[in-house]
Amino acid sequence: MRVSVGVPYADWRAIGPMAARAEADGVDGLTCPELAHDPFIPLGIAALSTERVHLATSVAISFPRSPMITANLGWDLNLHSRGRFVMGLGTQVRAHNERRFDVRWEHPAPRMGEYVQALRAIWRSWETGAKLDFRGKFYNFTLMTPEFSPKPAGLPMVPVMIAAVGPEMQKTAARLCDGVRLHGFATRKYVTDVVRPLLAGELAKAGKSFANFEVTGGGFIATGPDQAAVDRAAEKLRYRVAFYGSTPAYRGVFDIHGVSDLGVKLHEASRKGLWSEMAAMVPDEVLDLFAVRATYDKLPDAVAERFGGISDAVSIDFLPGDDDRTRRRVIEGLKRIPAGFEGFRTSFAA
Repeated sequence: MRVSVGVPYADWRAIGPMAARAEADGVDGLTCPELAHDPFIPLGIAALSTERVHLATSVAISFPRSPMITANLGWDLNLHSRGRFVMGLGTQVRAHNERRFDVRWEHPAPRMGEYVQALRAIWRSWETGAKLDFRGKFYNFTLMTPEFSPKPAGLPMVPVMIAAVGPEMQKTAARLCDGVRLHGFATRKYVTDVVRPLLAGELAKAGKSFANFEVTGGGFIATGPDQAAVDRAAEKLRYRVAFYGSTPAYRGVFDIHGVSDLGVKLHEASRKGLWSEMAAMVPDEVLDLFAVRATYDKLPDAVAERFGGISDAVSIDFLPGDDDRTRRRVIEGLKRIPAGFEGFRTSFAA
């Protein structure tokens, strides 16, 4: 199993030393989300401080950015990391698109699929010199001049993964992308009974397989050197389960476990603004459906039981006081968990 850690994106000066240390620890990847800060620049800093690890946005929000802007960012990160960048994209939900970003919301899964195709058309034009002539329902790109076209990099095309919660986005990922980033608001049963069969069917239709299609995430991890640290991390995750569970669009995950009424209660609480009270509504038995809770010494076995066979990669957050030996022992244990992903197989061929 591949192991990634997040970069300290809120403190640019801390990124370089942390990235170098993580690479020395043996991690496979460094990730950066798009929350209160930009997800791309921190990875550029990490790229210049490392030589081996993959660098991935997890995830950058697509629709507020033109595919041309995103293509530029991805190209440069891939160039300066010498082919180690992985583009992770997500749509966010309708309210954030319309009310936070002020962009239109329409047909998110087809639009995301076309977004990915547009990125590849742009990158293909830059690498091969082919005329840029992408015409779709949502995006059209037909102008590229030498002044605005980077020189061919001689590197593989950037792999593209998308975040997918619902079935239509999951189908889009399998059909058109190099991997899928499953939401943390997922259970093992939901992934095995709903997500994996759907992905398998769509991959087969596209002539692809899980060997070159990476599945990441699909749950949360609460860990630490002792039980007290695990408990503190678990309480933060309890709130996240409550927060995501309050969204009607995610209700299907509750439904498969027969706890749909909890989703209704959480939604009602969110509408009343009772955010500080929602975590207490999530009982331990529900939290354990979504999260691994284990100390470092037990973590590899717990992750293997929860994620083994359904996910190829997990992300872990270490504590500031953890020593090198501890981090490396945990990472080595996680990397021994078998996974089906063998590597990306991208191509500039149309």
